[in-house]
Amino acid sequence: MPKHPSKRPVSDERQRACSRKRRYRSQGDALDAALLAGVERQRVAYRCPLCGHWHLSSV
Repeated sequence: MPKHPSKRPVSDERQRACSRKRRYRSQGDALDAALLAGVERQRVAYRCPLCGHWHLSSV
């Protein structure tokens, strides 16, 4: 029986996605960057489980 592809990205895909994103030292730094870009209402900051830094994600 064939396996169904997982909906969660595999480790390599997650690592590539992380490496393409800007990294912030703190949640505040990430949210300040969103504010300066004028997209604060469209972004949330989250701590990346791979690199330990903060990234911004669309809401």
